[in-house]
Amino acid sequence: MTSINPELPRQPRALPGFEQVRRYWDPVHKVYAAKIMPGEFYVTRGGEMIVTTLGSCVSACIRDREKGIGGMNHFLLPLRGGDPAKWVHDPVNLATRYGNHAMEQLINRIMRLGGRREQMEVKLFGGGRVLKGVTTDVGKRNIEFAMEYIAIESLPLLAQDVGGLYPRKVQYYPETGRAFSKKLLRTRNETLVEREKNYLHELEDEAIEGGEVDLF
Repeated sequence: MTSINPELPRQPRALPGFEQVRRYWDPVHKVYAAKIMPGEFYVTRGGEMIVTTLGSCVSACIRDREKGIGGMNHFLLPLRGGDPAKWVHDPVNLATRYGNHAMEQLINRIMRLGGRREQMEVKLFGGGRVLKGVTTDVGKRNIEFAMEYIAIESLPLLAQDVGGLYPRKVQYYPETGRAFSKKLLRTRNETLVEREKNYLHELEDEAIEGGEVDLF
C-alpha cells in the first residue's frame, strides 16, 4: 500500500505475511508506523517504526545490526488449566512451546530476509504487574522466559525496560536499533488490562499518557 497523500513520503510496502498489521503515518515522529497487538509480530527492512503497548506482555525487539532488518513481537505466556498459581515447568509445556514460537517466528523471519543470527541484537520491554486479581506475577514469568531464551540462544541483550507496576508504550526503529519506552503512569484506560485478560483466557483454551520517555 502506498501513500495517497502527495505531501507524504511513499509508504514502504509491507513484507509478505504482514499485510494485516495496521500501518499508518505518525505525524509526530514523521515516519510510517506498524502497530502490533498481543500475539502478533512485525518485521521490516524499510525505514518504519514498530509500536505497541504492553502491560504484562513482553516484546522482544530483534534486528540484524549489519543489515538493519528487524522486528518486534508481543507475547503473553498461557497458564495451565486456567489456574494462575500453576505454571508448568517441564521443558515441553504449553507456555514454553508458545514462548519459543513467539521468539522463533520473529528470528526465523528476519533470517529468511537475509539476516544472520550471529549479527542479531535484542532489546526487551514489558512484563509489568498490571493484572489485578491474578495471584501469579504473569509479567515476571514472561520476563523470566524471555531472559532464559535469550541466554540459551546466546543473543546479545543490549537494553531492557521490564517489570514494575505500569504499562508501557514502546516504539522501535529496526533500521537503526533505536527504541523508546514510555511508562503510562497516569493512564485510567482499562482497555489494555481487559485486552490482556481476554487474550490470556484465549491462550488457556488453546490446544497448544504518563511518564518520562527513556531511550534504549
